[in-house]
Amino acid sequence: MKRYLIERDIPKVGSLDAQQMQAAAAKSNCVLHELGPDIQWIQSFVAADKLFCVYLAKDSSLVAQHAEQSGFYAQKITEIVTVIDPTTGHDRSSEG
Repeated sequence: MKRYLIERDIPKVGSLDAQQMQAAAAKSNCVLHELGPDIQWIQSFVAADKLFCVYLAKDSSLVAQHAEQSGFYAQKITEIVTVIDPTTGHDRSSEG
């Protein structure tokens, strides 16, 4: 499966309480269950007025379908082609 970053504009999402977050996650999980094994929600990052979500999916149309059915509309869906982190800066060719 491919990895996608989904950007969602949701006013005041960062001020939702734990119960509201739980309800939103439950709604998302329900739709994911209906869509089947070709899509997985990995995690989401909550900002003041945005959600940035990471999904695994067969293709971007499945991610868009989840967004529409769950009511958590996606302003942008971007395929992640690679991931780097601080260890990427280390020369591994000398390790043996």
